[in-house]
Amino acid sequence: MTKGQKVAVFDVDGTIFRSSLTIEVVEGLIDSGAFPEDARREFEREQQLWLDREGDYESYCDAVVQAFRKHLQGVPYGALAEVAKEVVDLHYKRTYRYSRDLLKDLKSRGYYLLAVSHSPKIVLDEFCPRLGFDKTYGMMYEIGPQDLFTGAVMDEHLIGNKANILKRAVEMENLTLENSVGVGDTESDIPFLELVEKPICFNPNKKLYRYAKLHDWDVVVERKDVIYEL
Repeated sequence: MTKGQKVAVFDVDGTIFRSSLTIEVVEGLIDSGAFPEDARREFEREQQLWLDREGDYESYCDAVVQAFRKHLQGVPYGALAEVAKEVVDLHYKRTYRYSRDLLKDLKSRGYYLLAVSHSPKIVLDEFCPRLGFDKTYGMMYEIGPQDLFTGAVMDEHLIGNKANILKRAVEMENLTLENSVGVGDTESDIPFLELVEKPICFNPNKKLYRYAKLHDWDVVVERKDVIYEL
């Protein structure tokens, strides 16, 4: 077998996209009427704590994810697909300059671009191709009779561990981890960052930052119009 193609694996939310695709989708589903208006109450407290810097962003995101899963049951596939497209059409340029430029550079050097995220795959499939990704892994939700979501997550044990996803992609797409690159921003990205030759922690949270410093990984921060390494 010929030597595999080099791979670069990226988290998406907070690493490329300057927010959370899941948050934007949930807000869109509420605005469209697919989710009830009072669904916002289920994450408002964590959102306010984050805005006031009294809580952490992960708790806010977790609360949004829980609201999404709770209210997805019975929603038509088409309603989510429409909101996903609207969100990406509106926000697809809201990316970090560092990540966007790195993607372009790696693509020009022949890297296979792989996105691994815990956002719904339906919105990732709208967002990631616009940035040149070759393949995208995300959360997939079960569809029942009449194209209505059941609320269940499909194969959550697979997407839950991003290292397993990277290993699966390497095998299926004939890739190599030699000279591989990985970019992530939270501790959930550590499993795949440990597999690549060049791990980059971009705008990391505290847990990932501490882990990166212990393992001498690159740490890059983009703040306003300045990009610098720590």
